[in-house]
Amino acid sequence: MPLKAVLFDLGSTLIYTASFPEIYRRILARFDVTVSLEAIVRAQKETEGEVDISTYDESRRKVFWTNYNVSLLKKLGVKEKTVFVASQIDELWWAFSHVQVYPDVEPTLSGLKAKGLKLGLVSNGFKQDLDDVLGALELKRWFDAIVCIDSCSCAKPDKQIFLYALGQLGIEPYEAVFVGDSVAQDYEGALCVGIKPYLIDREGKLLSRYNKVASLTNLLTML
Repeated sequence: MPLKAVLFDLGSTLIYTASFPEIYRRILARFDVTVSLEAIVRAQKETEGEVDISTYDESRRKVFWTNYNVSLLKKLGVKEKTVFVASQIDELWWAFSHVQVYPDVEPTLSGLKAKGLKLGLVSNGFKQDLDDVLGALELKRWFDAIVCIDSCSCAKPDKQIFLYALGQLGIEPYEAVFVGDSVAQDYEGALCVGIKPYLIDREGKLLSRYNKVASLTNLLTML
């Protein structure tokens, strides 16, 4: 069967930002709070282990992220103005993330569209964040379907988020390929539902046993 669609991950595939711990460190420094990146990594891991994303409700987004940040801040030992700082982290996040688009992205998306292929985005982000980022970077116009955690109350590598994206595009798994940067979330997640996966490996660090591309523009001649 002919290929009908290409699905993409977002972070570290189409766009790049400072790391979560670095963004957190920058924002906390604004409030004269000094913590190490290692401490933020540990607190982030603990906090994410406590969060049930299936309960996420976009209408209560601010409450969700404030509570998340309060929990993380407490683990970092922040005791003063915790709720205020937690809410400010959400407000300031993208301003401190320095988000940028990889140079191979727009030529690739344009070329795939010219081939008549549908394009989908499957991200472990939330709708409001994706709307803000994709709008600011003028990427939203390329996609026929944009799927995130609150689309189906699950995240990659859960097979339901991939199946939901396929349903939005009206295609079968064998009619799509998926391109991402994570072996566990993107590659294995897509493979589990019958979508052929590719890993973007711009730095040439991944094992040869994976289907991979050094640049997204390679897709234009491969597909």
